[in-house]
Amino acid sequence: MKATITSIELKGPLKFFALSSKALNIIKQLKATQCRDFKKRGIWTKHYTMTLWNSEMELKEFAKSGAHLDAMQKSKQIAKEIRTITIDTETLPSWNEAKKLLEKAKVLTF
Repeated sequence: MKATITSIELKGPLKFFALSSKALNIIKQLKATQCRDFKKRGIWTKHYTMTLWNSEMELKEFAKSGAHLDAMQKSKQIAKEIRTITIDTETLPSWNEAKKLLEKAKVLTF
């Protein structure tokens, strides 16, 4: 199985409203998939998600379609930095472990 861990650092606290709007649509999309597990947390300008997938193909189908694709295309409007890493695992890691993994993640800065 594959897990994707993502962090997003917003350009400012008021960008939270735009993030929330996008997140609601992404969660609706996620619920219609074969995603095995999902966790989210965040405060102020730093937010995190983790998803667990049966295969890399399922993960990519989700990431490159619908509300998620729309949010990725508009991410530079609200994000200062996005980090993402995909790992092989049977379960989602703890938040502490996830944050350590994100230190080695692919980084997009805007």
